[in-house]
Amino acid sequence: MSDAARTEPPDPDASVSATDPLALAEYAPGSVAVLTDAERWPTLTAEGAARLERLRTHPHAPRWVHRTGDRLTAEQIERTKHPLPVSGWLDEHLAAARGLLHYRGLAPLERLEDFPTVSRDDLVRDIAAFVPLGSDFDRMLHGTSSGSTGAALVIPDDVEEVARSFHLLVELVRAEGIRWRPDGERMALAHVVHQREAFTYASIVSGFGQRTMARVNLHEAQWPTDASRREFFADVDPQVVTGDPTSLAELLDPELRSAVRPLAIFSGAMALSAPLRAELESAFACPVFDVYGLHETRPIAVRTDDGPFRVLDRRVLVEVLDAAGCAAAPGEIGELVVTAGENQLLPLVRYRTGDFGRLIRLDGGAPGIAELEGREHTRFVAADGRHVACVDLTQHLQAHGARGWTVEQGADGAVRAVIAGGDRDAVQAALEALLGRAVATVRVARLADLGEGKPRRFLSAAS
Repeated sequence: MSDAARTEPPDPDASVSATDPLALAEYAPGSVAVLTDAERWPTLTAEGAARLERLRTHPHAPRWVHRTGDRLTAEQIERTKHPLPVSGWLDEHLAAARGLLHYRGLAPLERLEDFPTVSRDDLVRDIAAFVPLGSDFDRMLHGTSSGSTGAALVIPDDVEEVARSFHLLVELVRAEGIRWRPDGERMALAHVVHQREAFTYASIVSGFGQRTMARVNLHEAQWPTDASRREFFADVDPQVVTGDPTSLAELLDPELRSAVRPLAIFSGAMALSAPLRAELESAFACPVFDVYGLHETRPIAVRTDDGPFRVLDRRVLVEVLDAAGCAAAPGEIGELVVTAGENQLLPLVRYRTGDFGRLIRLDGGAPGIAELEGREHTRFVAADGRHVACVDLTQHLQAHGARGWTVEQGADGAVRAVIAGGDRDAVQAALEALLGRAVATVRVARLADLGEGKPRRFLSAAS
């Protein structure tokens, strides 16, 4: 679930705090207010406005940086409560893609396989070449994605698709037998991050009884007092919490564990380790959904245990390619390439994710993704010259309780591991047995101590 801020742009000339040399102008609270609340939420009622104001002015709220709304009309709200039809979607999608500027002058693109693969670099170079001519730009929101490597990417998000993504979460929760519906004054959804500075906002979900939602920074420096995090969450009482594993791990802090009682938790953006999933399930007695997707493609697949991911029944198609860019043999691990048709402003065809896994068939014939390794399929070199796949390291890191980790091998073969939680001695012994060489292992207390953003879990410079 790649949750970038879909907001009104900040003022690039806003002054940076003289007392904080690391402060960024784009995170200056309220540096630009472009729209009125009536424009942000065309159907906003008096009750919804009152909820929004209480959230914005909550005495224990964190620092709100931006203001954003869904901009949906009543007609759009009703449409977004239902998934897009999938019958015949691929033919329509490819027809739309053929008109994109990016494909002008190429040989006839009749079948999916005729389309060349594209990557994030292509989008960074010329995102406009992937936006259909004649698009309704009144439906466009500003979305940003930092990615795990490379330059930041500005993505055209469609207002209806963003709202429909919320209802996808609702349907996934209900499919587990949980009744997620508006409940008194409880916040509908809290998306949590944990970083020094972040886009944060208080908002309303127009299509969910005009209940509140918020993007909340759990970093301690963003709160009025030491007790504010707990007091805020205890009061707004979010029904569902979403975030990446680093942020969700913060919920296990005793002050937050006692204040949060979600119906469900959604994890995305980074790999969720089995030990962290187990701790979250135990602490909050609710299902933990592990969602695989990118901001560019939207959600692709989901799982509620540590087995394979189930590809979602929506406008998404997954291929697996080998190192030569050809279709991998059935059951073989390769790069995941995704054709995504949920966002009409960015109709992607054969988008290289940089993630690796193998495509399988689940019970009933539904497509699934097994052995998913995000962002790199790294091989380490053992002392005797053998190659050791990163998935082998993952199994032992998880078995010994690590919630997250980075493992790096230098060109000289030396290996260093940093683990968040877990049994340091057991991890070190296991990695040394796998690689036949010494592994310098450091244990840190929290996932956040591995570094902000999306750190690489594996990196090897050895050949």
